[in-house]
Amino acid sequence: MTAGEPAGIGPDLCVALAGGVLASRVVIVADRDLIRSRARTLRRAVAVADFDADDPAPARGRRLLVRHVPLAVPAIAGKLNPANSAAVLRSLDVAARGCRDGTFSAMVTAPVHKGAINDAGIAFTGHTEYLAARTGARHVVMMLVGGGMRVALATTHVALKEVSGRVTRAGLERTVRVLLSELAERFGLRRPRVAVAGLNPHSGESGYLGREEIEVIAPVLDKLRREGHALAGPLPADTLFVPAQLERYDCVLAMYHDQGLPVLKHAAFGGGVNVTLGLPIIRTSVDHGTALDLAGTGRAHAGSLVEAIRLAAALAHASRRGTHAAGGRRRRRAAP
Repeated sequence: MTAGEPAGIGPDLCVALAGGVLASRVVIVADRDLIRSRARTLRRAVAVADFDADDPAPARGRRLLVRHVPLAVPAIAGKLNPANSAAVLRSLDVAARGCRDGTFSAMVTAPVHKGAINDAGIAFTGHTEYLAARTGARHVVMMLVGGGMRVALATTHVALKEVSGRVTRAGLERTVRVLLSELAERFGLRRPRVAVAGLNPHSGESGYLGREEIEVIAPVLDKLRREGHALAGPLPADTLFVPAQLERYDCVLAMYHDQGLPVLKHAAFGGGVNVTLGLPIIRTSVDHGTALDLAGTGRAHAGSLVEAIRLAAALAHASRRGTHAAGGRRRRRAAP
């Protein structure tokens, strides 16, 4: 697990893992002094031990295993310092490399602060894009799981005015193919049923409110349906996210970040999990931000982190066994 932005609640969440709340062996990739300092701030008695890849014993009691990645300067809860941005990204590199070489089975990330990283002069749009570049993934898809839903995104961290230009036939087809493949391979859905939202209000109203549905989205879906895939859409987003509709599908594909995620976060905030599909490693994350105002206060809740670790562990165990996170290959629906 990477601790994320050192001034945010990531270190608080790491400290909250002490005490055996999880069965998995969790290794924190962070500055050991940061974890100790935050534990003192939170008045938690936590012992920090250096991670040894040759020692299979899990952390016991109130002990945390830490793979040390030093910060440039001491972190102060709630106060961003771009000087530590390089260390934040270095922790991602260490965790990803450990997943590639077999040291770690999966990677869970606490939130980072994109603004602080960019203020340090480092171009950064998000974990999803960064890890794709670092692992050589050809095409990745961001999906959140929670509240009884799976919601994937056709575009991720881009300005709203750029979304239409990013929704292309080639890109959308790659996204849908990755989504279908990962839902089948990782989540055990033999023939995933995916509902695809339109880009414009009312899915373009037959072209009067935009032609992306007619010229881009529908042709891609028609092509993939001819191959036998269960795809619905493009559907108006304002009527897609209702219980009667959602029950018919295993996943929703939204065209942009704030089209799909507000609905899922309303239903599952504090317990949702972000999964990056298409990577050569398993990566999950919390569904919230750095919450600088909560850092060091003791009011941060670890629910989303716990769910992210549990899902990552389930996916890792399933991959190792050649089965799926939900259990058997024959299950029509997988959990979550």
